[in-house]
Amino acid sequence: MGSLLIAGTTSDAGKTTVVTGLCRWLSRQGVRVAPYKAQNMSNNSMVCADGTEIGRAQWIQAVAARAEPEAAMNPVLLKPGSDRRSHVVLMGEPWGELSSRGFLTERAELAKAAFAAYDDLASRYDVVICEGAGSPTEINLRRSDYVNLGLAQHARCPVIVVGDIDRGGVFASMFGTIALLDAADQALVSGFLINKFRGEADLLQPGIDMLTGVTGRPTYGVLPWLPDLWLDSEDALDIPLRRTSSADALTIAVVRFPRISNFTDLDALAVEPTNHVFFTTSPTEVRDADLVVLPGSRATVSDLAWLRTQGLTEAITARAHQGKPVLGICGGYQLLGSFVHDPDGIETRGDHPGLGLLPVATTFHRQKTLARPAPTAYEIHHGVVDVVGEAEDFPGGCRAGNVWGTIWHGLLDDDTRRHAFLREIATLTGKPAPDGTVSFAALREARLDRLADLIDEYADTAALLRLIETGATSVPFIPPGAP
Repeated sequence: MGSLLIAGTTSDAGKTTVVTGLCRWLSRQGVRVAPYKAQNMSNNSMVCADGTEIGRAQWIQAVAARAEPEAAMNPVLLKPGSDRRSHVVLMGEPWGELSSRGFLTERAELAKAAFAAYDDLASRYDVVICEGAGSPTEINLRRSDYVNLGLAQHARCPVIVVGDIDRGGVFASMFGTIALLDAADQALVSGFLINKFRGEADLLQPGIDMLTGVTGRPTYGVLPWLPDLWLDSEDALDIPLRRTSSADALTIAVVRFPRISNFTDLDALAVEPTNHVFFTTSPTEVRDADLVVLPGSRATVSDLAWLRTQGLTEAITARAHQGKPVLGICGGYQLLGSFVHDPDGIETRGDHPGLGLLPVATTFHRQKTLARPAPTAYEIHHGVVDVVGEAEDFPGGCRAGNVWGTIWHGLLDDDTRRHAFLREIATLTGKPAPDGTVSFAALREARLDRLADLIDEYADTAALLRLIETGATSVPFIPPGAP
């Protein structure tokens, strides 16, 4: 049939949500659909069945499309290790490191792989729904762009611009998104979707009519604000607070590392009605919580040093010595051990003392581990953790008294294991245990279907289907345009 690129006026405008909803809606129509994002910058990733790594958002979009997740759906994944350097995953495999300066000179190689991946998907699926990155009007990067309008030009696919009205200025940002593009790029921008609207849609109509009048492009729908909607997030900007109002809830404090990664591990804890999950950097909240979780980290050694500067090392150690439960996941598990050895300088060369709360030691190796050891669990790490003292078994790791650690992400997505773990925490804390009826997989499916329902009810799906089938139609040029 064709393809469609969902762009946004800004990051977090709702591109991921719209693509996810469209994938599930199209799948329900019997369309063989695949998601695609040429380049994703995220420390939230997932291991596919074949052992390749992609962004978590593209994985959940593939689940929404009822398609097998694969590397072609996210051919370039950038995992920031610092403000100016990222680890690059190319077609699901480690490729190397990339600096902000080198990124401008090495984009051609990445673009070649990204376009080949798109072409491959387009040859095997009826429809490819592409997600842009940031804004399509990154005019400083346009010459080497392969994620937004560069991709649209390659695929000759129409572009829909999504705007977050909750932030304000949505009409100006939509107009400006087009007006700064050159004529060739403008010709592919076919219309708009307004996202996160609260209120009466009739009040919005005069603005929609004026936007159509000055751009010659329709608005394909106004999607309402869904305050309780959450999806597998791309980056730390999307970290929500997931709290219950119950006075006797189990309080779960998640340490928000500067380089936090794969924090979607906490989603399964957050869906339990007995739990009150929140992210924090406060030593007081860490000391007082019923359970503290140290999540994954893209820069384990750096985040270990950060813990010490924030006074969090003392808070975590004190609560552990008081018998209060602590859980470490992947990088957080490594931090709970006695040492982190980095002989080759994968992060920072040398030996780095850990918190000493688990009898384990970590050694960083150049070879990256990508694995799926259990149905919901996956491994993404350079650090290999060895148990060097007495400890009880725990899936993917070990336990010493009231401190648990696992190298497995996704462990708690397994309902049986999550409920068993929470029952132990309830025993230690005196807080209510879950009743064991919550199915995380079923809730995820319900979220995806709700998104499809949203698209079905509030978007002009018939017009979107015509756009996918026929491609971009004639639209006027909006001055001044890029020179």
